[in-house]
Amino acid sequence: MEPVTLITGASAGIGTALAHTFAAHGHTLVLVARRENRLAELADAIAAKGHRKPFFLPVDLERDDAVERIGDVLVMLGLEPEIVVNNAGFGLLGEAAALDHAEQLDMVDLNVRALTDLSLAFVDSLERRRGGILNVASIAGFLPGPRMAVYYATKAYVLSFSEALHYELAPRGVRVSVLCPGPVPTEFQARAGISGTSYPSLLTRSAEQVAEAGYRGLKAGRRVVVPGFANKMVTTFLRFVPRPLLLKATDRHQKGRGR
Repeated sequence: MEPVTLITGASAGIGTALAHTFAAHGHTLVLVARRENRLAELADAIAAKGHRKPFFLPVDLERDDAVERIGDVLVMLGLEPEIVVNNAGFGLLGEAAALDHAEQLDMVDLNVRALTDLSLAFVDSLERRRGGILNVASIAGFLPGPRMAVYYATKAYVLSFSEALHYELAPRGVRVSVLCPGPVPTEFQARAGISGTSYPSLLTRSAEQVAEAGYRGLKAGRRVVVPGFANKMVTTFLRFVPRPLLLKATDRHQKGRGR
């Protein structure tokens, strides 16, 4: 079986940047997302740089059988994961009671259930390969998020789950890192219903910067990776701010982000 790096949500943003970063470091990739045309374009772009052309699987991770289908295809191709990168996810701006109920449950399915399933499905091969898991969360996971309540809660789950998994799998030689970027200009904002950006440039990082930080952090075996000094300071500062103040500040900030 050939070792590969499996990357979800690879068709845009941080996922695309992660694919380019891992390919540049010599990894054979399996790219997963819903948009087959985007995956094909990305595979061609990586091959055009002189790297091995990635395999790609157009799969909707919100389906209950998505991970089983991925596993079946990998076996058929003679591939097994050495590294799993869980990047797929989305957010929605608005009050939880006013947003579409089913769409928010889809968010939980993708951001939480699918990530958990993929994190646990291939542990045996990750152990054999002395590989690892890189889960993409957000600095949103460090605080409550009025007007993006479900999204912030999913990222808090990813942060907590990944830290615990880091501890549990360390004795088996499997590295687990959770990547917690601050603001990154990608398609995420449009999908979430966010207009423009109101973040200080000091906090904003490019998808490429975030991807490189995530790669280095995973290879170094770091538990939590927060790209950028300013964002690291923010996550440290948040630990000392009373929750009622965080709730008010987050609510005030989100009010100015809607379309």
